[in-house]
Amino acid sequence: MSLAEGVQLVSFGLLAVFMVVSALGVVLLENIVYSAFLLGMVFVSMAGMYILLNAGFVAAAQILVYVGAVNVLILFGIMLVNKQEDFVPVPRAWLGKGATAAVCAGLFALLGTTVLGTDWSLSSVMPAGDDAIVLIGKHFFSDFLLPFELASVLLLMALVGAIILARREYLPDDLVTGEDGDPLRLPERPRELVAAGDGDSSGAS
Repeated sequence: MSLAEGVQLVSFGLLAVFMVVSALGVVLLENIVYSAFLLGMVFVSMAGMYILLNAGFVAAAQILVYVGAVNVLILFGIMLVNKQEDFVPVPRAWLGKGATAAVCAGLFALLGTTVLGTDWSLSSVMPAGDDAIVLIGKHFFSDFLLPFELASVLLLMALVGAIILARREYLPDDLVTGEDGDPLRLPERPRELVAAGDGDSSGAS
């Protein structure tokens, strides 16, 4: 996709603003559901960046994998684990915040040094263009086969973890076997059952 230089600069600026604002919302908002939705906005903005780089396949994969799979999995995990817990102040919380700020500042300095020290001039290598999908497929099943499969296993572990968190409230340390002697069967989380007529009567009143 060929765009005019002015259109590219404006698009890059808008996408960069959306990405930075959404990323700040992810870490600053107290509502974790809003943070998860803003994380999806970050992924969408990154896909727009890939489109500006003429990497349409990578942008589509970004939308399908991260927005359509990872972010949806995070949202399901958040909404299914409906655990109500009172806020308890953490002693010496400023130590953790200070360490987090130091790590973020170090990463920012490292990335800034990398950006300033990299030669961003156009190289003599011709872009792959429409053959990019073929080249990506060849590298996925040759050079990057092991990382590709490990990423699949990691996503499977995340899925299993989300299911376990959604079904179980806790696993006591002294629990060895389940109620029927099966070590693989965990006790169910107690659930509140509401009769069908209660909801109608309460709504009517």
